[in-house]
Amino acid sequence: MCGIVAYVGPKDAAPILLEGLQRLEYRGYDSAGVVVSNKGLKVRKVKGRVADLAKVVPARFKGSLGIGHTRWATHGVPSDVNAHPHLSADERIAVVHNGIIENAAELRAKLEADGVVFASETDTEVLAHLIAHAADENDTLEEAVRKTLKSVVGTYGIAVIDAERPGEVVVARNGSPIVLGIGEKEMFAASDVAALVRYTRQVVHLEDGELAVLKADGFHTFSSDARETAKEPLTVDWDAGHYDTGGYEHYLLKEISEQPETITRTMSGRLDERFHVAHLGGLNMDARETRGFRRVKIIGCGSAYYSGQIGAQLIEELARIPSDAEPASEFRYRNPVVDPDTLYVAISQSGETYDTLAAVQELKRKGGRVIGIVNAVGSAIAREVDGGIYLHAGPEVSVASTKAFTSTCLAFALLALHLGRVRDLSPADGRRIVEGLRRLPGQIEQVLGQSDRIAELAKKYAPHPSMMFVGRVRGYPVAREGAQKLKEISYVHAEAYPASELKHGPLALIGPDMPTVAIVPDDELLDKNLTTLGEIRARGGQVLMVGHREPDAKLADDVIVIPKNEIELDPILLTIPLQLLAYYAAVALGRDVDKPRNLAKSVTVE
Repeated sequence: MCGIVAYVGPKDAAPILLEGLQRLEYRGYDSAGVVVSNKGLKVRKVKGRVADLAKVVPARFKGSLGIGHTRWATHGVPSDVNAHPHLSADERIAVVHNGIIENAAELRAKLEADGVVFASETDTEVLAHLIAHAADENDTLEEAVRKTLKSVVGTYGIAVIDAERPGEVVVARNGSPIVLGIGEKEMFAASDVAALVRYTRQVVHLEDGELAVLKADGFHTFSSDARETAKEPLTVDWDAGHYDTGGYEHYLLKEISEQPETITRTMSGRLDERFHVAHLGGLNMDARETRGFRRVKIIGCGSAYYSGQIGAQLIEELARIPSDAEPASEFRYRNPVVDPDTLYVAISQSGETYDTLAAVQELKRKGGRVIGIVNAVGSAIAREVDGGIYLHAGPEVSVASTKAFTSTCLAFALLALHLGRVRDLSPADGRRIVEGLRRLPGQIEQVLGQSDRIAELAKKYAPHPSMMFVGRVRGYPVAREGAQKLKEISYVHAEAYPASELKHGPLALIGPDMPTVAIVPDDELLDKNLTTLGEIRARGGQVLMVGHREPDAKLADDVIVIPKNEIELDPILLTIPLQLLAYYAAVALGRDVDKPRNLAKSVTVE
């Protein structure tokens, strides 16, 4: 959730660190800091934004080696003192850290008993003091870091520098990402490739339990037991231009607007017009293996989980395989029964979501077959699974997921088509789905063409303190995702319920101050959904309906009509107006749309 940047080379480190931290702002943070090495360590850190940090970094802040950090508070309130980097008492060692040290209290107590005085409330400062102590007893910084990490329980991505060894940075990973960037006689490290792509597209991903030493002329990697490890660099497809707003007011609006292109990329090369099937070679499964699965279990967190619910519905309808979705955090802690006849699907835009990664590792340990649906090539989950589908949606910068969500739903449609055609889905139904997928980009363009009207509706409904979202079967996960979007970026309280469940309790909330957003596709449940609208209206509730036709004027105050596709694919289209509604509501309320409070883009802690 925090951000790390490190540099060693011939240039001044500070501008590179600050620019890298700006690239990581989308991950969410509350404070920032940098340290450079030049005849000692020079540190600047502040509570606030990277722009605030840049104001306190003096012009003569020279040093060709340094590390920087954006912090998302876990131990101690956001403050200048608790901001990273943290230094040892002798100011020899500086550390930045993502993750949580679970035995920090125990380690801190031992250090305090030895006379160490702590400056902050953080768990990270423990590392600085322990590494400094180990450095006094060892010849190399890498050995000091390796020895220290043996005593640490928890997750970490760290970068460490030593004032007495000004030519090297040591980094390590366990559950929190670290990526090395290979330049021309210079080296970089970061928690996300976004901080690197302006300088290099040659990267190396560290594995859990792996460390690396960076020097200007190269790097070497090794395991926690000091064995050398071999790493092959990857070339990332994204460049610095992918992280610009492209003239849009917010990244979120840019990413909503990109969806016709992003789902086209997700489909590209994967549809077979001859046999009306999806080609998914990355699954690494032949037809015989595929037919052997009797159930599909989908795991993810937040919007990824809701896309998994849409995916489960698609797989059941098209492939007739029992399927369900579950939050990864719940799955990993309830000691699940891992069935060899079940195909497990892990979803993560970043490929680094800690709860999902831990669930994948538990499944693998128990012999489960796991595939991934991931956007970030080379990420931890992508490396851990047996196969999968890359989204190719491009980097998603805004904290709220939009284009990755729809591309994930599209990937599930491809997976469902693939599974269905191996089993009992007829060529005629396969053709119908393929044609429907082909229509989606143009239909999304049509929905985006209603942005001005949706903005006006958002202004109308945004002042209400709460909103209800309802839908049936295919519409229910759409309602859940719509409520999620509204509350995470506008801070308007929103609840989502199956429409059929309203009368079993939530209907007590309905009244003039609780508008309802109703997902009403033109499917076999249309009449039942319209009956629900009547129940809401009879109790004085306002209704904003999202569907394929205008209902009786008595049933809805406002309607957003969208194009109709195949009923199985309609949920993908139904999400688009809800994204726009949430975005324009947040703008109307003056929210920080791309960086909503208390949230982070990539959740790499529990």
